[in-house]
Formats: sequence, structure tokens, C-alpha cells
Amino acid sequence: MSALSASLRDPAAVAASLDAARAAAATAAEAAGIRVATPHRPEDLEAAAAVWRRVWDRDVDPPVSAEMLRALTHAGNYLSTAVAGDRVAGALLGFFGGDGGLELLHSHILGVDPGMDGRGVGYALKLHQRAWALQRGLRRITWTYDPLVRRNGHFNLVKLGARGEEYLVDFYGAMADAINGGDHTDRILVSWDLDSPPPPPPLLDAEEWRARGAAVALDVDAGERPLPADVDGADAVLCATPRDIVAMRRTDPERARAWRRALREAMLDAGERGLRPVSMARGGWYVLAREGAA
Repeated sequence: MSALSASLRDPAAVAASLDAARAAAATAAEAAGIRVATPHRPEDLEAAAAVWRRVWDRDVDPPVSAEMLRALTHAGNYLSTAVAGDRVAGALLGFFGGDGGLELLHSHILGVDPGMDGRGVGYALKLHQRAWALQRGLRRITWTYDPLVRRNGHFNLVKLGARGEEYLVDFYGAMADAINGGDHTDRILVSWDLDSPPPPPPLLDAEEWRARGAAVALDVDAGERPLPADVDGADAVLCATPRDIVAMRRTDPERARAWRRALREAMLDAGERGLRPVSMARGGWYVLAREGAA
């Protein structure tokens, strides 16, 4: 939805939605113990790029350079940093997109220093991004993530309530960093409704989903290897994920590649039958079903 279309909505509803989004973002930042900044100075842009350099373990080639951040922010795109004390501990970048104009914000990269795990820093940055986008008349944010990183699947589908839209095969090509490990960069594209985010889907375990009729399309064996199954015709399917794919890529790259191939095949097959990722069950199981099934 473009900014022009947004201007035709009820002004009172728009203002109320924005006020609520700002309040939620402020509460999340306080809970995480950070201050969210929108940097523009060269030294602050370098600090943001340095976060991603540390997270992705790239000594000389950050995922996005300070020079590129300078161009993107000067053009009016989104950049925020999480400031903890006197240091930058997280950074989030997004840019405008859409087929017919400035219809959405595409959130390109989010990174938080490992020492800040579990404090809600990423969540606070995403809520700040939501308020920023609403203020500019946008109603949707999209982004991609690695479906094999189960904590990201839970964060995106359950905590934020984003919708899984599409499975993208080898989206970025090979990336030889500490997280991707040279593996194919398959991604799930998700979309986040900004006006009224849906309530989080129920966090059930795999057995509860089976009781609801879900079939297991991808299981895991005792050696944590993928076990595909034929579930042709099932209206909902479950797909297992490894506990820590990033570590597996370092210690057993062959097994990690097997997981990539197996999850890709299961999710593409489900997508051809109209199923999409709607949630994750406890234990890192994707739930793929039709719209509204969760």
C-alpha cells in the first residue's frame, strides 16, 4: 500500500495505530536495556556496519558497508542501532520497495552482538522499524531469513506474527561467512502487516499439531539427519529443523547440506499445494498450512 493510499484511511485510526506502535517500541527498548538511535554521522554508520561484520564474522567485507549506509540513509531509507551504554550492540537496515512505488519497506539485515542474546534487542529494533514505517504511511514490511535457523523462524512467525509468503532457492548465491558457511542461501520471504499485526499463532508441540491432522513431511533421526516422508494430499504438514545449523555447518557441512536439500524439497512441495509456513511448533518444527489454519 502506497503512502497516497494510506492518506485516504481514517486519520484517527492512523494516529491511534502510530501512537500504539511508538509506545510498544519504547516499552520493548526499555525492557531490552537499550536506546534505539537512527544514525547519520559517518562514525555511527561505521559502528552499525561493524556490528554486522562481527555477527557474520567478516574481517574486511561487512554485509553492508558504511559507504552504502551513507547513500541509503541520505535517500531516506531506514537504519537503526541498539545502543547499550556507550556501544552499538545491534543494527537494522531497511529500504523502500514495491512494484508500483513506495509501497512497502523491505527489511534487509538485522544483527545483534552475541553477548546481547536473549534480551529482546532484535524485537525492540523491529518494533521501532514498524513505528517508523507507519509514520511514513506504509502498511507492510517484508524480509527474508534462513529457514534452517530455527530461532529465526520462531522469532519471525511466532513472536512477530509475520506471514510466510514464498520459499526462495539460493536467493543470494554462496556466502562464505560464519553463519552461511558457503551453503546455498535458501530463504523464506515473510510479510508483516503493520496496521494490525495478527495475534501470535498458538505455540503447540508437534503431537498437538498431529492431533489436528498435520502430517510429518520432514522428520529427524537419532543422528540428527533429515528423514523425508511422502505426505501427498495432506492439508497441513510438519517439517523438522536441526538444533543449530550454524554450528553444524562448521562441524559437519555434508549433514548441513543434506538438511538444506531436504527442507527445500519439503517446503517447495508444500508450496505447490497451497501450503505456507504459518507457525513453528515447540522443538523447532515448521507448520505449513493454508491461510488461517493456525
